[in-house]
Amino acid sequence: MNELREREAAAVDVVVVGAGQAGLSGAYHLARAGIDHVVLDHAPRPGGAWQFRWPSLTYGKVHGMHALPGMELTDADPLRPSSEVIGEYFAAYEERFGIRVRRPVDVTAVREGSAGRLLVESGAGSWAPRALINATGTWDRPYWPRYPGQETFRGRQLHTANYPGPQEFAGARVVVVGGGTSAVQHLLEVSEVAAETTWVTRRPPVFRDRDFGESAGRAAVALVEDRVRRGLPPQSVVSVTGLALTDAVRAGLDSGVLDRSPVFDVITPTGVTWADGRHVDADVILWATGFRAAVDHLAPLHLREPGGGIRVEGTRAVRDERIHLVGYGPSASTIGANRAGGAAVREIRRLLTRETAEAGRA
Repeated sequence: MNELREREAAAVDVVVVGAGQAGLSGAYHLARAGIDHVVLDHAPRPGGAWQFRWPSLTYGKVHGMHALPGMELTDADPLRPSSEVIGEYFAAYEERFGIRVRRPVDVTAVREGSAGRLLVESGAGSWAPRALINATGTWDRPYWPRYPGQETFRGRQLHTANYPGPQEFAGARVVVVGGGTSAVQHLLEVSEVAAETTWVTRRPPVFRDRDFGESAGRAAVALVEDRVRRGLPPQSVVSVTGLALTDAVRAGLDSGVLDRSPVFDVITPTGVTWADGRHVDADVILWATGFRAAVDHLAPLHLREPGGGIRVEGTRAVRDERIHLVGYGPSASTIGANRAGGAAVREIRRLLTRETAEAGRA
């Protein structure tokens, strides 16, 4: 089967997998460098993971959004859903720069091809690139922790990935699990309509009451980068920056909505229980427990280290210089994704130039 796919694969210099912030940045720089490429995206329309965000996450609530290279996002209504604002912006960006994204295309595997090329497989065809920019983000891999008794809970369990907005929790007793920005946003919204909310986290949340300066930002990115360089699963940049102490958060702390408890020990049919005997009845458990990198399609290349992550220098996978991961680890922010797209293309250009020179000498 692989031989048939290889014979049918379209030869191209670079394949970009994913058309979110990082993928579009990569495509922009590839076009400017004159490198032949194709962009594949599994989503039904422009907008990357933003198109799947809940309607109550308005643009004004977005935790930082940096413009794509070459085109600013201006005059956005802060009261409109971020899914609409950013979806329209990405669509306009693709049109302005002639980025032809093939969608929906679900890449199932990237493996070793012949003659030094990779083989990118999907239900919509196969491609044989000389290099690959992987920009698949994390949205497709929500992390669900496991606790004793979880399968016995008679209420509803859902994750940030399928959070519908606060309206569906009217009159419900809701337990929100997680210590990040999404958990806080969910709590502040849900508490306005729910009968009761309970917030639990593994570690006490850290709030920062001052602007996150450039030096602190560099230090936070360096911590994430160090993990990736050592081949450990990446942490998000936000996980090491702390939670912004906004006016809404201050109000939530003052009202008790953001009164955090340590995570429970057992889930029962009717709620959650701690080892000391405390029990909270619940109708809903909302897991705001984050996401993992969506890189399973790269498994045939054996890029993972014993620590469980992919070791990366800059954007390049240490085990295979043809593979560049953007929007991964330290570049998993909108500004980081932009910079990573340009950095990846610079390295790929050097790789392709070297390979062409070597072929000419052969």
